[in-house]
Amino acid sequence: MSSGDAVWLVVPCFDEAERLDLEAFGDALSADPSLHLCFVDDGSRDATPQQLGAFAKGRPERVRVVTLPENVGKAEAVRAGVQTAFAFEPAFVGYWDADLAAPLGELPALRAALESQPAVEVALGARVALLGRSIDRLATRHYLGRVVATLAAQALGVPVYDTQCGAKLFRVTPRTRALFRDPFRTGWTFDVELLARWLRDRRSAGEEPPEAGVVEVPLSVWRHVPGSKVRASDLPRAVIELLRIRSRYR
Repeated sequence: MSSGDAVWLVVPCFDEAERLDLEAFGDALSADPSLHLCFVDDGSRDATPQQLGAFAKGRPERVRVVTLPENVGKAEAVRAGVQTAFAFEPAFVGYWDADLAAPLGELPALRAALESQPAVEVALGARVALLGRSIDRLATRHYLGRVVATLAAQALGVPVYDTQCGAKLFRVTPRTRALFRDPFRTGWTFDVELLARWLRDRRSAGEEPPEAGVVEVPLSVWRHVPGSKVRASDLPRAVIELLRIRSRYR
């Protein structure tokens, strides 16, 4: 099954019935014929499965729904969706947060970063509050994010700015396929583990600098959406996970 130059976006969903803007997803499909969506219902207990099923029913060629019988967490939900997307042999695969804090209008910028630079295989959305951009984050979430980003950069050994933004896109290659082959050992910081796998592979192959092939793309718009499942109390767990990543991958 080949989708040519298609983009498949994986959208992990857990109890998102109150926040799913399916109209926005539908508009994105209408605006971009190359876009396909793979929603992963991660054992939701609300009306999320019914909403996703109804949305996909009218778009069988463009939308898939992967249903997990129990909640396994975002990391494994994303991995299940990406592996499903790989089967269609697209040019690009990514994952995007269901709340659309980063609007789907940001996707073309990530795709352009990959298309304009053949050596780049990973494009990461980055929430950078620059003049002329609209990045609306709660102060507490911003400072928590900066702590995690600083620790992540130290764990990885590269100056990455924003590992936790829920907008990422990958060129489909043997190397990026391998990133999602094995289960993740972390949960909240699996994005960092993903980069650690990339860096380990390049270091093992003697490719320098190891971060080459990854680019961060500052988003034009990002808005805080109430209902996030991330809490400040998650920070100690994140620190422990980052220490494990540093130990295992470096």
